[in-house]
This record gives sequence, structure tokens and C-alpha cells, in this order.
Amino acid sequence: MPAGFPDFRLGTVLATSFTGTLSERRGDAVERIPTPRRLIDWLAVNGLAVDSCTSAQLDLARELRESIHAAATAAALQEALPASAVQVINDRSARGRAAAVLTPEGKRQWRLGSTSSVEDALGVIAADAISVIAGERDGRLALCASPTCRAAFFDTSRSRTRKWCDMNTCGNRQKKARFQANQRKKPGSAE
Repeated sequence: MPAGFPDFRLGTVLATSFTGTLSERRGDAVERIPTPRRLIDWLAVNGLAVDSCTSAQLDLARELRESIHAAATAAALQEALPASAVQVINDRSARGRAAAVLTPEGKRQWRLGSTSSVEDALGVIAADAISVIAGERDGRLALCASPTCRAAFFDTSRSRTRKWCDMNTCGNRQKKARFQANQRKKPGSAE
């Protein structure tokens, strides 16, 4: 990845990984797709390679990201889905013209149309969000336990009790804070 940009947080669920392109939503927010080029990079890393992206397409992508986050958050909290978020997700899904194709290795791959491939990629992401939010997959939507993050993630752990969107970031940060607090409580600890 080009220097100067934060690393992408990659997961196994396309839709919630996409919402992770904006992290620390309740703290010092980290925008991971600040430019059209970074959106191109993120799409490529996730098997949705496109040749170009305009600022208007980046705006569409961010609108979709925030709509998925709002709907996934509501679903995780078992609240009514925001109508405006549902409308954006449905519109993006309906406008995409991507096709799922089977590779010789037996894997699914997405073939994007040639004229509006960013819109096609957003359609794939929106369709993925629909399947997750609708409960069509084995797992559950949850919110990160980090008070500064609160990212929506899809928990496929056996017990469905995962607490963190990403153990390497939010989970480790919280465990480190808890350890340091316990160290300060011990008699004779250096402070």
C-alpha cells in the first residue's frame, strides 16, 4: 500500500470490511479511503479490481459505507433498520451489473461490467450487505466493544460471543489498557 495512508482492516465479510474503511468512529476517526485511488486499492485487495474512480464515485462509495454501517448497527441492536440506509443499499445493489463466475479452482469470483465498474463493485458490496443483514449467513452481526470504535462486524465464532471487530487492533488495545490499569492498582507499582 502507498505510504502515508493507514492500512486497510481486512476481514472475511466484504460488507463489514467495507464499513471498516472508516474506523474509530467515536474517537479520532480514521478514513482509510480518503481518495479515489485508495478506493481503487481497497476494491483490488477485495477481488473487485477497477481501472478508475472519480470523486463522485468515491462519494457514492462512502454513502453506501455509511448506509451499511447504519443498517448493520441497527440489526446488531435488534432495532428497526433506517429507511434511508435501506434505500441506499437497495439502490446500489440494483444498479450493479456484476456477475459471479466460477474459477477453475472452484472459487467464486466477481466479473464487473466494463463501463461502470465502480458502480458494479458497489453493487457487489451492497448485495453482500443485504445477505448479512437479512440473516442469510451463519453468524450474527455485533458491535465492537471498544468505546471509540463501535464498528459493526459479522461474528462467525463458534459461540457467537466475539467482542472486538479486530483482535489485532481494538482487542489488543483494550487488553493493554486493562493490563496497565491492573498494574497501577498493584502496591509498589511505578507510576
